[in-house]
Amino acid sequence: MDMFEIIKEIICEYVDVDPDEIQKEASLRYDLGASSFDLMNIGSAIEEKFKVKLTAASLTKIKNVGDLVDFLENK
Repeated sequence: MDMFEIIKEIICEYVDVDPDEIQKEASLRYDLGASSFDLMNIGSAIEEKFKVKLTAASLTKIKNVGDLVDFLENK
């Protein structure tokens, strides 16, 4: 399974959205409707799964799902 598919699964655990609606260009907050609480849960799940630390500085660079995938692929 590629990184994008894994991220889609994690997002769908916390946001009520059809996986087919998740595109790399989609903003988690504005396009997919993730609340601040959802974003915290998604971030925690990603940190746990990939053993990375999402810092405030790294989060400011992540604008959409594709940015998140790129960030994790480059870790």
